Amino acid sequence: MNFLAHIYLSGDNDFIKIGNFMADGIRGKHFEEFPVDIQTGITIHRAIDTFTDAHPVFRQSTKKLHARYHHYAGVIVDVFYDHFLAKNWSSYSNENLEEFIQNFYESLRQNQDVLTEKTIGFMPYMFEQNWLSSYQTVAGINNILTQMDGRTKNKSKMRFATEELQEYYTEFKEEFTVFFEDLRAHVSDQMSN
Repeated sequence: MNFLAHIYLSGDNDFIKIGNFMADGIRGKHFEEFPVDIQTGITIHRAIDTFTDAHPVFRQSTKKLHARYHHYAGVIVDVFYDHFLAKNWSSYSNENLEEFIQNFYESLRQNQDVLTEKTIGFMPYMFEQNWLSSYQTVAGINNILTQMDGRTKNKSKMRFATEELQEYYTEFKEEFTVFFEDLRAHVSDQMSN
C-alpha cells in the first residue's frame, strides 16, 4: 500500500501515523531511537507490507503489470490501490478526505523533531503538489507515477502505467475492495495485540 492507506490504517494517533508514513526510509532496528508510538507505526507499516506482498488478490493485480513493469508492478499496484481508497474514501471514513489530509500535513509540520531527514526533505514537494489528494484522479496518479519513474531515471516506465489502470479499471477496483477488507482486519488484529 502507498502513503494514504498507511496513514489511514494507523487509526487516530498522530505519532503512529507519522511512523507508518516514514517507515520505508528506516532500515532494520534503527527505529528504536524513536518515541514508542512512532515505533508502533513503523512496525505496523512493515506488517502491512508483508501482508500485502503475500496476498493472493494483490498478486492477481500485479500479474496484469508484470510483463511490462517487472519488479515495479507491486509499487504500481500500491499506488493504484491508494487511488481506489481516495476515490471511495466515504466508504471507509466519516471524516472528509481533504480535512484528513490537511490534518496529517499539519501533524508533520508540528512534529518535525521526530521526522527523518528524508521525510523533511520531501515534505515541501508533498505539500505543494498535495500528493495525497492527487490520488483521487487518474491524472493525479499519472503525475505521481511519472515522478516515481523519474527517480528510476525512467527505467521503470511507471509513467505509462495509467494505461493499464484505465484498461483494467473495474478489475483493479474489485480487487482492491476485496483486498482492503482483508488488510483492515489484519491491521486491526495487529493493533489489538
